[in-house]
Amino acid sequence: MARVYAEVVGDLLLATRTSPTSVVAIGAHGQTVRHRPREFDATGYTIQLNNPALLAELTGIDVVADFRNRDVAAGGQGAPLVPGFHQAAFGQSGETVSVLNIGGISNLTVLGDSIVGFDCGPGNALMDGWCQTYTGQPYDAEGRWAASGKIHTQLLNHLLDDTYFAKEPPKSTGRDLFNAEWLSAQLARYPGLPPADVQATLAELTATSCATCVTRYGKGSKTLLVCGGGALNTYLMQRLQAHLTSITVASTAAAGLPPMQVEASAFAWLARQAVRRETASFKNVTGAQGARVLGAIYPA
Repeated sequence: MARVYAEVVGDLLLATRTSPTSVVAIGAHGQTVRHRPREFDATGYTIQLNNPALLAELTGIDVVADFRNRDVAAGGQGAPLVPGFHQAAFGQSGETVSVLNIGGISNLTVLGDSIVGFDCGPGNALMDGWCQTYTGQPYDAEGRWAASGKIHTQLLNHLLDDTYFAKEPPKSTGRDLFNAEWLSAQLARYPGLPPADVQATLAELTATSCATCVTRYGKGSKTLLVCGGGALNTYLMQRLQAHLTSITVASTAAAGLPPMQVEASAFAWLARQAVRRETASFKNVTGAQGARVLGAIYPA
């Protein structure tokens, strides 16, 4: 993976005619494969697959990685990490703005008098997995398959009964919980459902759980800016808007940053914060003992 990262960096430098010596640092989060903050494990730990030392060696650029562990060590959830960047990119003085990232997991940031941020629940993870199983496609393009099905209300309510949705923030989750095994266990009560109906219900699970969080914690928001792959799911965006009739639901592109670039930009910002020895986390977001400088630096 680090070698692929290095190839991408090389291609980007070449395409933009940028010298490696002009780049201060690369923010490389890696791939989270296990996330167990102290709420679930007495020691608290989080594991990302990555090789930042090799990336620094291959690119000749300093690399900042391992962003979550410092917050977890301080008793925090280690997630979400992006609210600080959301504030820098989308915050508006005197206004409340909600930002919803729908990646594999969905997370909400509310920017107002104070910053609120937490994981809402599944984003695309369950939909993508179900789509791949039954159509062979990696994701449901524009949500067309989900739109062809019918929402199964009983199944939806059963999925929403999971205790995670009722927890108060700070909270975080991941594929450790919302995965194919979890879904199979829930579907056991509803044999024989058409696959398209399950897909429609999974889309509604994401839309409903996210909209509930916005309604409860994003009071005063006039706009919900959506980023991540979910922003490209037309059907999902329509369902969000259907639930949030008093708020304008729009892609972050409307605020000047394409939805698929937000998270990459966020980790570049986190790397900058680490290089400057400036904090990037918020106690009220992650539940840590206080704000911390996040990330470990691997010099080129």
